Amino acid sequence: MYIQPLSKYSLIFPDPKLADDEGLLCYGGDLSPNRIMSAYRSGIFPWFNEGDPILWWSPNPRLILELDEFKISKSLKKTIKKNIYEIKFDTNFRQTMIECANIKRDDQDGTWINEAMIEAYCELFDLGFAHSFESYYDGQLVGGGYGIVIGDIFCGESMFAKKSDASKVALSYLVKHLKQKGFKYIDCQIPTPHLISLGAKDIHRDKFLKLVQKSLENPKEF
Repeated sequence: MYIQPLSKYSLIFPDPKLADDEGLLCYGGDLSPNRIMSAYRSGIFPWFNEGDPILWWSPNPRLILELDEFKISKSLKKTIKKNIYEIKFDTNFRQTMIECANIKRDDQDGTWINEAMIEAYCELFDLGFAHSFESYYDGQLVGGGYGIVIGDIFCGESMFAKKSDASKVALSYLVKHLKQKGFKYIDCQIPTPHLISLGAKDIHRDKFLKLVQKSLENPKEF
């Protein structure tokens, strides 16, 4: 399959339907706010390792979580009721990204959240496009995640937890917050057993791309 290079002088992406099911669509360009937001609004996201060219993806199927289908287990309900964690939004975006980068994951060797990505998404945070959801225990950041808002979709990027259920509790508060604000979906990008256990499901890329275009007609404020 031919992977198309991006022009430095244009923010236009190839049709995401041209990507194979794995999702790799094109490479190159930069991590400027305009380019990144153009990607998300086209159903595309950046994902690459340190030292590699910037790679842009639109996988098929796509994992999404309809907010009304979020599943809270009995054990998670008990943890939430105990009020162990204090939940905040957009209080410590950069550190949330750094913690997501540093957390060890069983299915990954290293991280795609490199310094360039951190700086790019922090700039998006300053512009109001990126947001974080955070769990605190005794005043210390112990869980949470971050993502990008397009229309009525929250595009989740990564989560971390240093204490049991810290990220899940933060996610449950995020879902509640998004529903109150009129959002409909969380884009979870790539299937994982953890996200599926919380109610996320696969949909065909074509359907996801239609959801994105419809969402852009119904913008919500985080």
